[in-house]
Amino acid sequence: MHPNVDRVTNDLRAKGANGEVVELPEPAPTAQAAADQLGCEVGAIANSLIFDADGVALLVLTSGAHRVDTARVAALVGAAKVRRASPEFVRQSTGQAIGGVAPVGHPAPIRTLVDVWLEKYDEVWAAGGHVHTVFPTSFEELLRITGGTAAEVGE
Repeated sequence: MHPNVDRVTNDLRAKGANGEVVELPEPAPTAQAAADQLGCEVGAIANSLIFDADGVALLVLTSGAHRVDTARVAALVGAAKVRRASPEFVRQSTGQAIGGVAPVGHPAPIRTLVDVWLEKYDEVWAAGGHVHTVFPTSFEELLRITGGTAAEVGE
């Protein structure tokens, strides 16, 4: 298994998460690709998006059915500017590559917002540290394992 997946799996276990990381047959770099393989609604995919909030990493876990409103997120976190992070910034902040960023398993804690839209689903799926891996979870569990804050982040 990929070292990132091992870190995510170990972090999930340490935090008492219920789901196990599973490998998908095809890469799932987008919410739609993951939903298609899992047979679920795209809204039940928890995208782990890293933003640069005034030079500090910010993780936004948003429903695959939403786009993040960066102005709204900036207001929520008190940042002058929130923008999509570069691939290098994402890797430096998480140790993971875009398309497979998990909500956990990072070198250090990252401030996290969790899209309230995800609460509509009993089960949501999040990336497992690699573009081929995901794990089942819930809105409440995402809040707990990330130390995140529930927020309206999408358009």
